[in-house]
Amino acid sequence: QVQLVASGGVLVPVGWPLRLSCAASGNFRSVNLMRWYRHVPGNQRELVAAITKSGSTNYADSVKGRFTISIDNAKNTVYLQMNSLKPEDKAVYYCYCNADLGGPTTRYGNYWGQGTHVTVSS
Repeated sequence: QVQLVASGGVLVPVGWPLRLSCAASGNFRSVNLMRWYRHVPGNQRELVAAITKSGSTNYADSVKGRFTISIDNAKNTVYLQMNSLKPEDKAVYYCYCNADLGGPTTRYGNYWGQGTHVTVSS
């Protein structure tokens, strides 16, 4: 019902910026919440940043001051602006959304996008 397509992951040098995008499409009324997670093999998936449709945000301590999450409600797209990238930011980044599916009764769904690879070279 909701498809998420993430993009923007590439190889960048340490200290460079990078912006990830994740667009939601499909049959839904609105997106309530979108998050970015990241995963490094051997570690648990980590919540990086989250934003509600009203614009409230929260961040992992490891990225505060460097990463900014934003949302374009008209495009149902979430962005993750990553600045001052460090080697430890290297991971597969996943987007997630909670969507209001609409209809005669209140229904919500949770969806994941495919990962996008971010590599930071030192």
